[in-house]
Amino acid sequence: MLALLFPGQASQTVGMGRDVFESSRAARETFEAADDVLQLPLSKLCFEGPEEELRRTEMQQPAILTTSIALWRALEEEVGALAPAYVGGHSLGEYSAMVAANALDFEDAVRTVNLRGRLMQEAVAEGRGAMAAVMGIDPDVVGEACRWAAEETGLVVTPANFNSAQQTVIAGDAMAVEIACNRARELGAKKTVPLPVSAPFHCALMLPAAQKLEGELAKLRFREAVPPIVTNVEAEPNADPKRMAELLRAQVTAPVRFTEMVLRMRSLGVDRFIEVGPGRVLSGLIARIERRAARANFSELSELAEVRAFLASSGIENEGVA
Repeated sequence: MLALLFPGQASQTVGMGRDVFESSRAARETFEAADDVLQLPLSKLCFEGPEEELRRTEMQQPAILTTSIALWRALEEEVGALAPAYVGGHSLGEYSAMVAANALDFEDAVRTVNLRGRLMQEAVAEGRGAMAAVMGIDPDVVGEACRWAAEETGLVVTPANFNSAQQTVIAGDAMAVEIACNRARELGAKKTVPLPVSAPFHCALMLPAAQKLEGELAKLRFREAVPPIVTNVEAEPNADPKRMAELLRAQVTAPVRFTEMVLRMRSLGVDRFIEVGPGRVLSGLIARIERRAARANFSELSELAEVRAFLASSGIENEGVA
């Protein structure tokens, strides 16, 4: 059984999507639609940079989403319509998953994540917040370190991304994040790595962004997701359009439960994953979460033959590729 996964922030690279733009009509139309919706040359930013501009949260989010959907459409243009059992994404990637599940129009998704990025950037003054990856200890121990640091400082610090059993990203006030990292190392963490991010995502400091985004989400027209989307907030499949705005709002301040998402899909019968979008971050995490699961990437045109072979060897061609 197949699932598609879509990446989130920090997967971007200058040049992403150029090859499918030049070779695939569906990809080209996707980039052109994003340019029209945002009224700016997003495609040029993806293809040529500058990298500093591409790293800006309000540009990075629609750029990654657009590249992911362009790649997904180019893949289906080449191999036929995929019929995954489930889709999902890491943070921002959940919007890509919604487009792939026909739960949200691409144009609405691009417009919304552009706003989402701007609101998340504006929610916390520059320099106040931070994020860090904690490696080599159980997520429960990371949570303990965060609680200790929050009590010591009176500031915010909590787990933000549960990426694997041995990698948890934390977010909050910069001082509290630093103290939580120190405490985590005392409790056995192999290392802690500050992340080069512009804001502390997926923590309580993002509440102003969630509140402002709520009104925009209420205006969107959601449809039943086919296939269901395994959400960041609950790590459970959801197809109900009435719950989608609520879950996307909650996602802004809630941790990304990626480990649970993968394990839940495995429990539902998924044994093969394709990561569609720039980079290979999610595939690497899946390898740590569930090594028995087969995985492939489609992040550039040169990987098309590999994905074709992956589908054929999995027998998925007979199940889900027209």
